[in-house]
Amino acid sequence: MSDVIRSSAHASTTTSAEAAASTSAEDVRTGMSSEALRQAIEDHLRYSLGRPATLLQPKHYYRALALAVRDRMQQRWIETTQTYLDLSRKVACYLSAEFLLGPHLGNNLLNLQLEDQARTALAALGQDLDEVLACEEEPGLGNGGLGRLAACYLDSLATLERPAIGYGIRYEFGIFDQEIHDGWQVEKTDNWLADGNPWEIAKPELNYHVGWGGRTESYTDERGRYRVRWIPQRAAKGVYYGTPIQGYGVNTCNTLTLWSARAIQSLALDAFNAGDYYRAVDDQVVSETLTKVLYPNDQPEVGKQLRLAQQYFFVSCSLQDMLHLLEDFAGLPVRDLSNRVAIQLNDTHPSIAVAELMRLLVDERDLDWDEAWQITVASLGYTNHTLLPEALETWPLSMFQRFLPRHLEIIYEINRRFLDQVRARFPGDEDRVRRMSLIDEDGDRRIRMAHLATVGSHAVNGVAALHSELLKTTVLKDFYEMWPERFSNKTNGVTPRRFVALANPGLRRLLDQRLGEGWLRDLDRLRALAPLAGDPALQQQWRAVKRENKARLSDYVRANTGIALDPDWLFDIQVKRIHEYKRQHLNLLHIITAYHRLKQRPDLEIGPRAYIFGGKAAPGYTMAKLIIKLVNSVAETVNADRDVNDRMKVAFIPNFNVQNAQVIYPAADLSEQISTAGKEASGTGNMKFMMNGALTIGTRDGANVEIREQVGAQNFFLFGLTVQEVQRVLGQGYRPRDYIAESDELTAVLGLIADGRFSRGDTEVFAPLIANLTDHDPFLVIADYADYLRAQQEVDATWRDTESWTRKSILNSAHSGKFSSDRAIAEYCDDIWNITPVPIGSAKD
Repeated sequence: MSDVIRSSAHASTTTSAEAAASTSAEDVRTGMSSEALRQAIEDHLRYSLGRPATLLQPKHYYRALALAVRDRMQQRWIETTQTYLDLSRKVACYLSAEFLLGPHLGNNLLNLQLEDQARTALAALGQDLDEVLACEEEPGLGNGGLGRLAACYLDSLATLERPAIGYGIRYEFGIFDQEIHDGWQVEKTDNWLADGNPWEIAKPELNYHVGWGGRTESYTDERGRYRVRWIPQRAAKGVYYGTPIQGYGVNTCNTLTLWSARAIQSLALDAFNAGDYYRAVDDQVVSETLTKVLYPNDQPEVGKQLRLAQQYFFVSCSLQDMLHLLEDFAGLPVRDLSNRVAIQLNDTHPSIAVAELMRLLVDERDLDWDEAWQITVASLGYTNHTLLPEALETWPLSMFQRFLPRHLEIIYEINRRFLDQVRARFPGDEDRVRRMSLIDEDGDRRIRMAHLATVGSHAVNGVAALHSELLKTTVLKDFYEMWPERFSNKTNGVTPRRFVALANPGLRRLLDQRLGEGWLRDLDRLRALAPLAGDPALQQQWRAVKRENKARLSDYVRANTGIALDPDWLFDIQVKRIHEYKRQHLNLLHIITAYHRLKQRPDLEIGPRAYIFGGKAAPGYTMAKLIIKLVNSVAETVNADRDVNDRMKVAFIPNFNVQNAQVIYPAADLSEQISTAGKEASGTGNMKFMMNGALTIGTRDGANVEIREQVGAQNFFLFGLTVQEVQRVLGQGYRPRDYIAESDELTAVLGLIADGRFSRGDTEVFAPLIANLTDHDPFLVIADYADYLRAQQEVDATWRDTESWTRKSILNSAHSGKFSSDRAIAEYCDDIWNITPVPIGSAKD
């Protein structure tokens, strides 16, 4: 029922003045017109912010608009939650240590289809929407692809009207802000909550106690059964913070629940009265440390302990909340858990859920072991995100014994029963038993969390076709042979709402004009572009959109680095976490090769190109930080050299995050996806570039394989060893010096770095990187160098044929539909979770 109809009905029992007042008040909270939004902004400026007009700044208009938009989500949010509870629908519960959400305001305006109204409302108040949007502090609650994937999945779950709750940690300080000083990364505190967060609603009364340390004791219950109780040494409480996740063009508004640690008793009054002020607040300080920082440095032992405590804390709060919703709100027995929730573990960080759910069922709800185990396995699913051995999380037994003694006992029992199954299935194969054990007995005994998650879940999936196959043949091979039915693939996806519609408004307008507005919820409709890829009119429009995006990025780069880039040049972009396996240094070797060639042959025909990097290195990762230094050192040299800077420039964009990613992805001509084959699980940046019309230069790794399959080999610049070739080269005893000796050009390029050409004559600063490449090269940079250069020459030749490049660019966007997170999340819902759509009635009814 519309606001107008509702007002007319109300007027029959009230005076006209009262009716007008009622309508006005209701419109200010829920009205979707620009005038209602303008009034709402003014109301929040006055009543929520309490700011006099003379003191108002754009940041205050941001907060007022954010609160006004949240008001318009509120009814949808309540109705969505109530519908799920009333109908006792099955709900997906997505457990992730990271949710890299990005700024909320623009995304919520898009999903509510309020962008034009917001722009008009702000203009009436003398403000510019773009300036107001720029005031939002990005919540840096993730490190990279894992957290961004989780955020995309929440967007898709709401858009597809699938019941879901995201569960994570409300880190007080997010991923560090990156500054570049003399070419080096410097980490600065990300105090994203300094000015508050208008999107969340805290519910302090909704909290759960979480213990750690202490001891266990066994007893016999009244039925004569053996039982164990855990008596923790310390405890904290997790306090609920809810954030609405609005779907696009629907009334569904799901929930992201983030837990913040608080002391159960904030002040020890006896200590305070005795003058011992430090002891008086000790419990509060220790408790709140749990959720203080995203990914504390885990090089020292205390950092590892905090990581384990964080993971257990948010998992325990989340599982307790699920049981609370099941038993107290839905009124259902705990035995119905797996029929009402599907709990997905996003990588190994939440894998302690296997032991914690068993503890909650066996110790606190008195279920027998076998029944509790059946419920646990049926409720849990596990997504693996890595093939790198060092990224497969393990924890020392001694640490578990100190912090989670009851969970260690439960893991021992799970392992005993599981290994009995292994021995029954594969009699006499004790080597297999050793490999599959949840406990790594070699050296310092450790718990293998990926094994725990695999054993305790009914479904295990990888995140790209190649990755899922490699899981079956490498790190989880034994488990696949035991339970092949548990394994499947769910190739990652990204939301086109944020990474096309919001990031690339010019392309959105073009696609709306050519395809109609429905493509944002059905990305396969982009295929209709393919037959038009050679159309001169479309090509001209396409190039105009791309150039506008490149000009926007050029302005951003100049403002943040002082480097001027020409939007008419080829923009060659590699933005992602800095890591040796992602091989930013291979990209650098090509850049230095191009520089060397131009210095040797000034008349060389070469298309002008801007090489653009971005990404953060883990604070303790020395080699990654050295790569950042080399990027900036090469940029300093190349950009200042008049012999070459009219044909090549290099820039490093500091503090890569979701906000500036929305400027970067649409501007790319070439997407660098050059990881060593078999090392990248999937990648999602490759998908964002593709959707925005970038061509990919890449290896046969992760989702690159599927991108190439979708767009066609002729529209993808392929190079490098295959997974099998990588394994063969390493197996034969890889010697990078042999490859270097066969290439005078590579020898010269490495010599330029070693001799200090890019470090003001300092021959020591990059010596560790050169030594690593020449003596070890674990990710086969040197082995792939020659073929990478060949592919880059193909890029250069194609770029000079403007019509051919544009056609390939259009075809990349046209065939990107598979990589929508809508497709990915629908597969999770249909194949693993059994979560069906639940449409929510109109918020105006």
